[in-house]
Amino acid sequence: MRKLWPWIVGASAIWIAFVFANNSTFFAKGMSGRPTLLAHRGMSQDFDRADLENDTCTATRMRPPTHSYLENTIASMRASFAAGADIVELDVHPTTDGQFAVFHDWTLDCRTNGHGVTREQSMAYLRTLDVGYGYTADGGRTFPFRGKAVGLMPSLNEVLTTFPKGRFLINIKSNDPNEGRLLAAVLREQFIEASERLMVYGGDAPIATFRAEMPRVKAMSRSTLKSCLMSYVAYGWTGLAPPACRNSIVFVPINVAPWLWGWPNRFLDRMTGAGSAVFVIGPYFGGEFSTGLDTVADVRRLPSGYTGGILTNELQKVAPELAHVRK
Repeated sequence: MRKLWPWIVGASAIWIAFVFANNSTFFAKGMSGRPTLLAHRGMSQDFDRADLENDTCTATRMRPPTHSYLENTIASMRASFAAGADIVELDVHPTTDGQFAVFHDWTLDCRTNGHGVTREQSMAYLRTLDVGYGYTADGGRTFPFRGKAVGLMPSLNEVLTTFPKGRFLINIKSNDPNEGRLLAAVLREQFIEASERLMVYGGDAPIATFRAEMPRVKAMSRSTLKSCLMSYVAYGWTGLAPPACRNSIVFVPINVAPWLWGWPNRFLDRMTGAGSAVFVIGPYFGGEFSTGLDTVADVRRLPSGYTGGILTNELQKVAPELAHVRK
């Protein structure tokens, strides 16, 4: 056994040297460019996020407004791009007349003057609603956007036509597998040229069917993201990108990022090589993933020269800070 120790020590030293060299940023090729800014919800009204549930009406938790934009509207998207967003996230629901409505909530009752399940309505009807009807910052005493946003719920067709070069992350709000097929059919029939500027995420079932229909479009679900990150932690030191990380969207919590092999440059190189886009998000402490890199302090935690993506809910706060680190 004593004779084997020199071989064991030598082999271990070689393995450690290989892992270091294969994952060290020191040996990584230099990267150029600037971070990509993804505006989750675009320019939108801020709200109190304490103790949120899936069915919490966030419009009634609105903080005193500092601007006039409402999420998932054309005006909000235009303002988002003007403020520095490279990509805008939007939410979609299928309608009874074969379109996709751009709207966040599963039901209409919270934000609008309508009632019922969003996907059970026609786009023609949804266009008649006031999407600012339910917003209040003082417990219902005043409604600053009521009457000012009638007819502002757009269809996905309208969004992609209005912004022919705009980049979007589309959020499928259900776990209905047929919704993935429907979205693929709409994009393939009307906006096949837009597939390079679109990404899609949502429930496991619709994302699986969407990826089968449109494998070239980057797509992600919660389970594929977890599989990607966990597999990469397990064997990413080899330099291989796990199958779940291919042609996907990779959300990386800012506090998890340093634990990823080769972070940041080697990791970004590997994900780019796998056809995926990386976006740093806020800290993860178990349970649900954070929804954004939303504070100046968190932006300053990014590595110097970071060139990947950043997802934020606070475009107005983060874009000016990010301007200082962009090249």
